[in-house]
Amino acid sequence: MFSVLTVVILAGCGAGNDMRPDASAEVISSASYRHDGPAALTLYTMISNRSGAGAHSSVMINGSQRVIFDPAGTVRLSAVPERGDVLYGITPQVADFYARAHARETYHVVIQEIDVSPEVAEQALRLAIASGPAASGFCGASTSAVLRQLPGFESIGRTFFPKRLMADFGKLPGVRTTKLFENDEDDKSVAIAQFESSLATQP
Repeated sequence: MFSVLTVVILAGCGAGNDMRPDASAEVISSASYRHDGPAALTLYTMISNRSGAGAHSSVMINGSQRVIFDPAGTVRLSAVPERGDVLYGITPQVADFYARAHARETYHVVIQEIDVSPEVAEQALRLAIASGPAASGFCGASTSAVLRQLPGFESIGRTFFPKRLMADFGKLPGVRTTKLFENDEDDKSVAIAQFESSLATQP
């Protein structure tokens, strides 16, 4: 699956969905990955190390399959199918790369995870798929719009601001929070080359 990989990474909450067409249903089905961990939602918030401002929001959904809802996102792998800002086939390796691709000398990533019921995870998955592609700058609005429709998440306000969404999410009971800091160059070319090289050497 990963023998040939092209990575497209830009900066910020941009119009990454415009960079390639939606994958077909067949391609998405073949790439589907079911993670054996508990049903969970993981909110990613990218924070500027210079200004402290929130730069991007996205959410990983672990239900009957694991996906990342990445509205107006800019981290894309050719081996990871996308349709309407939903990235499919989120294996542990892809999930790790996704977080680390955003963490660099100019940004760090706040990762907030909460266990949910399988029913809530499936509802989140349906809402993310139905949301469709977001316009540039609407990552916080689209992510919060999905989350606040879920049972137990009604306290989350609809917002354009990733840090405000992060704060609301952090008040939910049972949230586990970690922060990821790395010192990669802002253009990420070195990290990308290393990742591609590691995939190319896999059997």
